Amino acid sequence: MATFLLEVGTEELPASFVSEALSQWQARIPSDLSDQFLPPESLEFYGTPRRLAVLLGGLPDRQPDREEDVKGPPAQAAFKQGQPTQAAIGFARSRGATVEDLEVRQTEKGEFVFVQQKTAGRPTGEILAALIPTWILELEGKRFMRWGDGELKFPRPIRWLVALLDDRVLPITLENGSERTLSDRVSQGHRVLHPEAVTIASAADYVGALEAAFVDVDPARRREKIQRQVAEAAASVQGDVVISPVLLAEVTNLVEWPTAVVGSFDSEFLELPAEVAVMEMESHQRYFPVRPSADAAELLPYFITISNGDPARAEVIAEGNGRVIRARLSDGKFFFDADRTQPLEAYVPKLETVTFEERLGSVRDKVGRIQQIAGAIATQLGLNADQQAWVQRAALLCKADLVTLMVGEFPELQGAIGQKYALHSGEPQPVADAIFEHYLPRGADDVLPKSLTGQVVGIADRLDTLVSIFSIGLLPTGSSDPFALRRAANAIVNIIWAASLPLNLQLLLGQIIQEFAASRPDVNATELEQQLTEFFLQRLRSLLQEERQIDYDLVNAVLGEADVEYQARALNDLLDLRDRADFLQAIRDDGRLDHIYETVNRASRLAAQGQLDTDALDPQAQIDPSLFQQSSEQAFYENLQTLLSQTAAARAERDYDQLLSGLTQAAPAVSDFFDGPNSVLVMDDNPEIRQNRLNLLGLLRNHARILADFGAIVKS
Repeated sequence: MATFLLEVGTEELPASFVSEALSQWQARIPSDLSDQFLPPESLEFYGTPRRLAVLLGGLPDRQPDREEDVKGPPAQAAFKQGQPTQAAIGFARSRGATVEDLEVRQTEKGEFVFVQQKTAGRPTGEILAALIPTWILELEGKRFMRWGDGELKFPRPIRWLVALLDDRVLPITLENGSERTLSDRVSQGHRVLHPEAVTIASAADYVGALEAAFVDVDPARRREKIQRQVAEAAASVQGDVVISPVLLAEVTNLVEWPTAVVGSFDSEFLELPAEVAVMEMESHQRYFPVRPSADAAELLPYFITISNGDPARAEVIAEGNGRVIRARLSDGKFFFDADRTQPLEAYVPKLETVTFEERLGSVRDKVGRIQQIAGAIATQLGLNADQQAWVQRAALLCKADLVTLMVGEFPELQGAIGQKYALHSGEPQPVADAIFEHYLPRGADDVLPKSLTGQVVGIADRLDTLVSIFSIGLLPTGSSDPFALRRAANAIVNIIWAASLPLNLQLLLGQIIQEFAASRPDVNATELEQQLTEFFLQRLRSLLQEERQIDYDLVNAVLGEADVEYQARALNDLLDLRDRADFLQAIRDDGRLDHIYETVNRASRLAAQGQLDTDALDPQAQIDPSLFQQSSEQAFYENLQTLLSQTAAARAERDYDQLLSGLTQAAPAVSDFFDGPNSVLVMDDNPEIRQNRLNLLGLLRNHARILADFGAIVKS
């Protein structure tokens, strides 16, 4: 068994590309080796800012010899009247066989000619030499570059190449115009701590040889070192640190030999909102901010940077980084103080200068629409006078910080800065909180708004974006969604579900679209509402399946498959849709669905042949007991009478256990109606008896439809 090393040495790579490249290799290299019948016993992937590497252990010396059945032309084309045709002769020749070696075999697509071919295994080194250039040159990523006078592309220039099979160099050449990079056993150590070349005697020596040259090639080990060192550094100044996973991942791939260094800044900068200082440190300087404790909102006047330099010069490194952060924080303090010389409301007129979308006017126009929509939502929810006033005030001010100096410099702080400025301007706490919260969630893993005011304004903002952007025909297509409309719709639904807001989304959409279209004669309100209805139904289907983990057929059962009644019901009452879907999944998981599935599904299929509409529930209005011929009909009828009150209670309280209990109790009577000793033929020759029996089944179907369309459910 052999050990193989490939190291691609470069100028400093973007941190994001290191992890992206290793992920691509992790997916591709094992697959390529499997295709070549060379499965390794171990695979290790390494990366630093200056290198990408893979170490394969336990590789066989060569491929195994193997026999393969090779499929040729159809038998009718290979042989005519028992004699081989040119197709057969040519196929045999191409495989180094004779016509006598051919066999005719039956396949799913008919008879074909096959030949058994023996293939001798090739040496592992020969196969690796052919694969290595593809592993390097077929990596994908952003902002690839050319260098020298060649056409080769990579995120940074490739400077060296190590390819060792045990202690033997595999000959690899990367051509780049007049430049050539030849494989060797020579790598490079740390730029500062070990600027000399590193000769690797054997592939198995790789990790140790680089560690001796102050390069830790293992990203996981560097990450652990950084976490430990950062925690120790924070403790050294009586502080704590909450490590951002995003920052940690980036810093891990920015250094080869990490050293945590504590720096400081002037206490006066602690007057800045913590969000500003944290943004400066994390996003702009890649520093870890220090807090008095892990759950503290405020900061200490320290930061921790991860140096890739000489640990002996930590004080110099700290001082240099301190000068940089003090300059950045000085800018932030200037913006913060200048912005607060006037109240937040004074910035609202300036939103006229910011374009939302060329055909839709300014952000100030959008704010006016948000106020209208928020008012409609507040009315639907029955908010009191104070709550409505907070909603309107928050809607007016929610975008005001976009034209402040601070957000102009740090766009990521929109909302957070508006909240601070609102409180400084004397706005009520619910208004200030809503200015921040209306942006939530900002991504798939973000939190949802907690305050009712923030929820209302957040929904209003997103509904305006959806209606206005759809009105100019910029619908999402495929993976293209420049206005993040899918995310906006998902957020609306998730906010409603999480806060249990009793909103009629269909009614709200209709109102918004009518008001929007009233001043825009080019907008077809009916068509726009249809488009948005379909869009929200798609989002609901996706959220139920992907986020709430509801089985696809149960989603079909609560949303309906081209069922207008169910679709309208879904958008009219999103909370009911959520509860029905969750309930169906729960009773499938615990087995209770099986107790009613067969009878309800069978009844639903037969009821489709009758004339009873799907709204009818009262058996007294639909059934004539005088037409009964068997006791099973009477028992069915009596169960439907009992079920009526259970269905009404389930409907009123969204307590579908009551409906399930009623359907479960009715199941034996329905089974007896179909298959018991007193069973009946539903499709009786007498049309009155036939319709009476179909009505029994239709009523059962209708009661079940209060929960779901059982015809869409696939048997467990």
